[in-house]
Formats: sequence, C-alpha cells, structure tokens
Amino acid sequence: MDLTEFRSFTDALAANLAADARVLGLVALGSMAEIDYAPDRWSDHDFFVVTKPGAQEALLADLSWLPHSDRLVYVAPEGKHGFRAIFDDGHLVEPVVLDLDELETMRIIRYRMLLDRADIGERVAALAARSAVESRSADDRVDIGMFLVNLAVGAGRYRRGERLSGQLFVKSYATEHLVRLLARYLTPEQPELMDTLAPSRRFELLFPVVAAELDEIENLPPVTGALRLLDLAERELAGRMPDFPARAFEAVRQRVLRAAVSDLAGPAATP
Repeated sequence: MDLTEFRSFTDALAANLAADARVLGLVALGSMAEIDYAPDRWSDHDFFVVTKPGAQEALLADLSWLPHSDRLVYVAPEGKHGFRAIFDDGHLVEPVVLDLDELETMRIIRYRMLLDRADIGERVAALAARSAVESRSADDRVDIGMFLVNLAVGAGRYRRGERLSGQLFVKSYATEHLVRLLARYLTPEQPELMDTLAPSRRFELLFPVVAAELDEIENLPPVTGALRLLDLAERELAGRMPDFPARAFEAVRQRVLRAAVSDLAGPAATP
C-alpha cells in the first residue's frame, strides 16, 4: 500500500466511523498518526475506536465499518476488545474498540485525533503524558534481571538440546530487555523517532552502531551470542546505569562459558 492508498484508507475509515452515532472518537496511532514520520509501504493501520458505553461488542461483531471489509481474509481477536485483521493484499489493521473508561487503561505515545465528539482529545493528551512518565520511570532491575536470567536459561537449554527454546530465550527474550536498557541510557541520533513503549522500533536509526552489532550477534549460535550480549551490555551500561550488577553479570558469564565448553564436547541429549 503506497502513501496515497494508505491515506485514502485512513480517510474512508474516518468517514465510516463519523457516520456511526455509536462512535465518539477515532485515535490514529503510530505511523497512522503521521507524527515525526510518514507511513511507508510496510505500515499498518493502528488505531483506537472510542464508543459509547456498551457499543463495543456490536462494532466488533460487524466489521463493515472497515474500508474494503469485503476483502478481509482473516480476523484474529486480541485482548478484550482488540483484533488483528488481514486483507487480501496483505495489508494489516490493528484496532482496539473501547469506551471512555477503557481508554484510561491504555498507553500511547504518538497519536492524532481523527474524530472527537466528546472532548476525547483532552483525555488522550493526558494519557500520552502519563504514558511517557511511566516509560521514563521503568525499573532497571526488572530489565537487567530478565536479561541475565533469559541468557542463563537460554544457554542451558540450548546446550541440553532444546535448541529452539534456547534460541528464543537468547535472541528474543534477553535481547528485548537489553534493547529497553540501551534505549534508556544511550543517546539517540534521532531522538524524535524514539518509541518508549516499543524501544526496538527504528532502533537502527536511533543507535546505528549498536544496532549493527546486535544484528551481527543475532546471527551467531546462541551460546556465543549470549557471551557477546553480555560483553555489549557491560560495555554500554556499566558506566551509565546506577547499581550495575557486576557480580550477577560475572555469575551468568561463568554459567554461559560452562555451556560453551560443554558445547565443544558435543551435543547432550534432552532428559
């Protein structure tokens, strides 16, 4: 979907929902908001549909308000009132249909109001401000702990013979928490592109040198990759993060090294 088609879909969506008295607001999110960057051919439509109380289920049961709804090929529920839908050309939409009370439970960063019948813009502005504060006050101990634990578990499982699980723990779960920490402490080259809710988004534009190193590590065997991730994390965070857990890093490094030495001796059978 090119930019003209993307915007045409957005306009048709807003018009369809404006014609429905049950709908109080439409909030464009992410690329759809066109704040700081424009959508590209890979962008999805992410948005909130804000309704009168009790109208959510009816809107979810009949998706004719989506432009080109006759071209939907798959719809999967997501949470209480969200869904993910695929069109026959591969385009994706990721809406959440909620009322005003439910809106207060969400977190957002970039947004644009496309329809507002109930002063929703003020609520959404406050919600975005609160989301930003919550993101900045995230607990380092959670992310550094999950980073280390996932590396330790992943290296062990891979060595045991649980190769798929080991790959996921090192290359996905551990890396996700490391990226959150790096985004919190490194200086981005284009700070306006930062997504504090999903720090891996546009990471390559924000931190190109570290991103290239992480991409290289992702292509290594999990045990070797785990050691490289530990090195990277220690190099970038030890002098920046208060209460950096150096002893915990060394303990996990020794565990991963034992897995590396065992790996050289040959694969082990899964018990």
